Amino acid sequence: MLEDLGRLLHRWRRPVLATWAVVVVLGAVLGGSVFDLAEAPDPLRDDSDSAQVKERLEAADPEGELVVAVLSGADIYGIDLIDQATRTLHDVRALPDVVEVRDPWTTGAQDLVRPDRFGTVVTVEIDHTVDRDRALAAAVEVEKTLQQVGMPEVLVGGPLLAEEAFGEQAVQDAARGEGVAILVLVAVLALALGGLVVGLLPVATALGSVCVALLALAGLARLTPVSDYAVNVVTLLGLGLAVDYALLVLGRFREERAAGTDVAAALGRTLATSGRTVLVSGLTVATALAGLLVLRDPVLSPMAVGGLVAVAGATLTGLTLTPALVAVSHDRIPAPASGGRFLGGTPSAHALLPRLARFAQRRPWPVMLGGTALLLLLSTPLLSLDLRNSDARSLPRDSEPRLTQAAIEDGYPDQVATPITVLVEAEFTSQETADAMAGLAGIPGVVDVLLFDPVPGDVSQLLVEPEPDAAGDYDGPKVQDLVRRLRAADLGADVLVGGPTAELVDTRDALADRAPIAVLVVALLTAVLLGRLTRSVVVPIKAVALNLLSLGATLGVVVAIFQRGWGSSLLGFDSWGALDVTTPLLLFMFAFGLSMDYHVFLVARIREAWDEALARPIRKRDRGRDLRALNDEAVLTGITASGPVVTLAAVAIGIVFLGFALGELIAVKEIGVGMTVAVLLDVTVVRGLLLPASMTLLGRWNWWLPGQGRQG
Repeated sequence: MLEDLGRLLHRWRRPVLATWAVVVVLGAVLGGSVFDLAEAPDPLRDDSDSAQVKERLEAADPEGELVVAVLSGADIYGIDLIDQATRTLHDVRALPDVVEVRDPWTTGAQDLVRPDRFGTVVTVEIDHTVDRDRALAAAVEVEKTLQQVGMPEVLVGGPLLAEEAFGEQAVQDAARGEGVAILVLVAVLALALGGLVVGLLPVATALGSVCVALLALAGLARLTPVSDYAVNVVTLLGLGLAVDYALLVLGRFREERAAGTDVAAALGRTLATSGRTVLVSGLTVATALAGLLVLRDPVLSPMAVGGLVAVAGATLTGLTLTPALVAVSHDRIPAPASGGRFLGGTPSAHALLPRLARFAQRRPWPVMLGGTALLLLLSTPLLSLDLRNSDARSLPRDSEPRLTQAAIEDGYPDQVATPITVLVEAEFTSQETADAMAGLAGIPGVVDVLLFDPVPGDVSQLLVEPEPDAAGDYDGPKVQDLVRRLRAADLGADVLVGGPTAELVDTRDALADRAPIAVLVVALLTAVLLGRLTRSVVVPIKAVALNLLSLGATLGVVVAIFQRGWGSSLLGFDSWGALDVTTPLLLFMFAFGLSMDYHVFLVARIREAWDEALARPIRKRDRGRDLRALNDEAVLTGITASGPVVTLAAVAIGIVFLGFALGELIAVKEIGVGMTVAVLLDVTVVRGLLLPASMTLLGRWNWWLPGQGRQG
């Protein structure tokens, strides 16, 4: 069927390309709306303690967005400054949608003043009833007005302005990273493949894949909420898969043409072989990602939706757009270079992966033990993994919201403290509430307990001030442990513990509970589909094990760089001592998809070589020895045939990820650097060394299938 599709695409190549041109234009014009329609998902389940606390407090006393300003550099009680600042703060109070202002000049808020009187904090609350766009417009007006206060330094920030700065910087980073990466990518592919036209084909396929995926997401966003995570997955994973699939199809077509086959037959043969690999790879990745939907997790499910759309777009373009482009431009596609190249995307014994494979086959045990030890060593920083929610600390160094937060942390530590909210199911004046307060005050790590305004429904609200950890963080491991102790304490009444740190604890605990199940689901589905492709039980089990080793090493390197700050000066950022809570999941999604891509590419050709080897007569007397030799030959033949394509694909997508690593946002850098490391480890240590070493050690057992013996 796929062979017939290839011939059909050759015959109808121009109508197919015209159809794709319309889809790409629609995707570019209409698909971009998904960036405005996408929403940030709430990682909390509705049944978590912190979610219930948040819901009850918002219903009882809703709060609007806050704008926070730090004014410093002069005596705030200077005669001239008092008069000018008072007029400016009255102007702020008169702005539309401003409901409350706290400052030392007009409200006498002395708790906001630095002890030396050479600085103060001003807070402005926006009306909670307005939507986000209107609140943001009000915050911008507040910022402009506050800048008029006659202090030498005025920094304005707050959660809403930080969130807006984060979004704007993310768009800038993505645009700059993708723009630079695509230009470099075209140049590298043109040099590697021998021409500008052939170098443009994979990039054109990738852009078509992203456009059709964004168009699908934009349509979906008009029917149901779509997460920011889905958009991130589409742009990165879709780009990577599409480049891989295009290079695989292109590489096989060049082989078929070099053998003297006409264009129509070559396209048919290409889709019958590499097209089948693309289809199986897409189904493998998509089925595994669909398994995440079973968990119905507010973080994992949106990622899975984005992954499914990305895989569908990449598979569709790989099976239709790439062949049509090849059919139109076949006379501009050069034949494989004679003698092969180190990085040419064509079969060559001198390419990187075949060289590594021969080395691994000569020394399988040392390579297997050494490679595994290296990946485990790189994984060790995971033992100190600290996940937190990104805030202004992840913004660029010169971002005003980040500078504002840093100024508050340095000069106003009392304003940094994030109290833990405890709701006691008892009346405001009851003995149960008094006993709960006494019990809370006696828990180590609690600095103070304050009885706050009562909540409707005979519920008392207590604010617990925690002791910060050694780094001064109020959301660090020490405070997180305090949240768990508060929940476990016997306070004589039913309590709910909430607040930002409690929300982080609930998110981390929920992900820790469900992530192993998600990994198990993905591993099982992947193993089943890969087993169908290779007709083996051993190969898919080994693939899953290698992928997990590679992922662990990748996350370990990311922890070392971004949490511990190793090499941070080279990458131009300041570590804030933790990773964003979504980073491991996003890296898992991206790394899993690309790793399975490379593995399917390699083992499909290895299985093809093994089947051809088995078709040759084998002497019964030396059958065991001959089968082992045939297995080693099949491994090297398959890697020689597909290894250069895998290497070129890895280099190409590595360039794209390096573009994101050059971004200003730390969260974007985490993904860019993490995926660059993942691709580097995967194409060298994992696929280049561990895969051939393990297949050499297992010999004919690689192809064991129950009921069919060890030959497969």
